[in-house]
Amino acid sequence: MKSVLYFLPCALFLGLAHASAGTVQEWRFDVLLDDKNIGHHHFRVEDAGERRLVSSDAQFDVKFLFFSAYRYQHQNREIWSGGCLTTLASRTNDNGQSLRVEAQQSQQSLVVEASGQRRQLSGCVKSFAYWDPSFLDADKLLNAQTGEHLDVSVQKLDLERIQVRGETMQAHRYRLSAGDMTIDVWYSPQRQWVALESRTGGGRLRYRIQ
Repeated sequence: MKSVLYFLPCALFLGLAHASAGTVQEWRFDVLLDDKNIGHHHFRVEDAGERRLVSSDAQFDVKFLFFSAYRYQHQNREIWSGGCLTTLASRTNDNGQSLRVEAQQSQQSLVVEASGQRRQLSGCVKSFAYWDPSFLDADKLLNAQTGEHLDVSVQKLDLERIQVRGETMQAHRYRLSAGDMTIDVWYSPQRQWVALESRTGGGRLRYRIQ
């Protein structure tokens, strides 16, 4: 299961598709594995003038016979400007394995340090920013947990009727493929993020708005 978690950015859906300066958007998701609640993933996005400040916090705990079989904690802080990532700092405890990623804009490139390696990424770099559907237009995305810059393909699927907070609504479904990962994400007709799902080695992982 751990190989998919870094994609899964989360929470109280406020219905704010395009925020003005000073506006804060939050998503609070329960995380379910085969319909069993295993934790949460929260996102906060604040518009601060020309910058956008993003924080992401996740905690999963998979239990088996009252013992923790798998634990995951992830904290990520990002700064965006002009639709591009300029700063990133993440800390992850993936079932005992500690991971750190740092990224900082330097002239015309984003300098990424992870796992003792340093690389420069040119152009407008984006991460798996589910809160901003424009990320679906990117053909490469930065993995905030490992620092990998991954090739991504996106397929737009049919408009579907899904349950959100106990009510049925129409939502557009997109399928992201990156390596051996496949992630489905849903947006309302107003392009507001409402759901996410992925298959892992441990079962079906699903995000449900609290």
